[in-house]
Amino acid sequence: MKVAIIGAGWAGLAAAVYLTDAGHTVVVFEASHHVGGRARTLPAPYCLPDGTQACLDNGQHILIGAYTHTLAVMRQVGMDPRDCLLDLPMTLRWPDGRGLQFAKLPAPLDALGGILGATGWSLADKCSLLRVSAGWAVKGFVCDARLSVTDLCRSLPPAIMAGLIAPLCVSALNTPPDMACGRTFLRVMHDALLGAPGVSKGSHLLLPRVDLTALFPAAAVQWLQQRGGLVRLGQRVQQIQPPQPFQPIQTTQDAGNAGQWQVQGECFDAVVMATSASDAAEVLVRSAPFAAKTSASAMHDWASIAQSLRFLAIATVYAYSADARLPQPMLALHSQADAPAQFVFDRGQMGGQPGLLALVASACEGDHHTVTQQVLAQARSQLGICLQAVQTVVEKRATFACTPNLVRPPGRIADGLYACGDYVAGPYPATLEGAVISALQAAHHVNNNK
Repeated sequence: MKVAIIGAGWAGLAAAVYLTDAGHTVVVFEASHHVGGRARTLPAPYCLPDGTQACLDNGQHILIGAYTHTLAVMRQVGMDPRDCLLDLPMTLRWPDGRGLQFAKLPAPLDALGGILGATGWSLADKCSLLRVSAGWAVKGFVCDARLSVTDLCRSLPPAIMAGLIAPLCVSALNTPPDMACGRTFLRVMHDALLGAPGVSKGSHLLLPRVDLTALFPAAAVQWLQQRGGLVRLGQRVQQIQPPQPFQPIQTTQDAGNAGQWQVQGECFDAVVMATSASDAAEVLVRSAPFAAKTSASAMHDWASIAQSLRFLAIATVYAYSADARLPQPMLALHSQADAPAQFVFDRGQMGGQPGLLALVASACEGDHHTVTQQVLAQARSQLGICLQAVQTVVEKRATFACTPNLVRPPGRIADGLYACGDYVAGPYPATLEGAVISALQAAHHVNNNK
């Protein structure tokens, strides 16, 4: 079949790879002149205070070894995770050296060793965490969909909540524990602490050693083009023309177009919406009046669910000091209202420019200038480093709020019309793995609708 994919982020490009591999012809439409969506490299290098230039991303992403679908599609387009990702044991340490680091043992012994060897927690704290974790395991890492992470972890001591649960929750779900979905968090805890079934290093942290566009999107575009796929940049799709099978056929051309979707005047057998939730909803609302009654109703229903999602911002403050070097590539930070960053990354230890740090504030609410100044002050206070700001990137709609009982839009919209993206219904929160899983599901829908 000939398939249109609207959006060239990780989900859209992964869907294009899957569909091309299945023998279909794909055309990817992207509104901007850059691929990668919300996990991409910024267009131009930035000049650091020492005069050197550095490539910056529009955010700092963490992968884990359990992201099996993301790692597989990277390999499929020629990217070897061993070369482009820094592989570390699961680590959650603070600037003072306290915290958790998994042992070099098979799962789940690595988690057990890490918990028992964690510094800053009492023996009672560790026993409480092990007891609660064992209870989650007995229940299959599933809980009532109405529970928040705070509800789920109410029996854990404050040291465990502050030193493990809260930072993991914010980094994975990008949502504060009192608002975050307990059920989704348990899925992340299962994979991050115990590893995915059959994956020996599922709990490992994988930090990008190359810029985010090089990590997958650029390789995916090249892979697609080598196989006849098209990626059309700078083409914003504002409306699609649904099939009109009930109209009288006037010409041979009309007969050829009957039952097909039209995107930018071109006919397709199927369409995959791979843009943001809000952009996809707008396109569907504009297009629904031209669709058959059943399809129009389905398009409006999908758009309504997508428009009900609440989105949160993530700020990444890039800052520099010639002598800045962290004890390890990633550290957790103590976060509060006037110190919003939860993590700091040493880009020099991740294949980037020495002295360049990336400080990340999830669920960020402050304005650009205020966040920058607060984070620089936080670095002075918690890291003992005076940094110069290089660039602050604020993705205002970086992630959806992953709240309890959240209804997410499905991957199937109508016959021949599908959706993928990290916000689409699935087991993961707004992560790269969630985006890639949704792409695989969209490809299955297309294949099954042949």
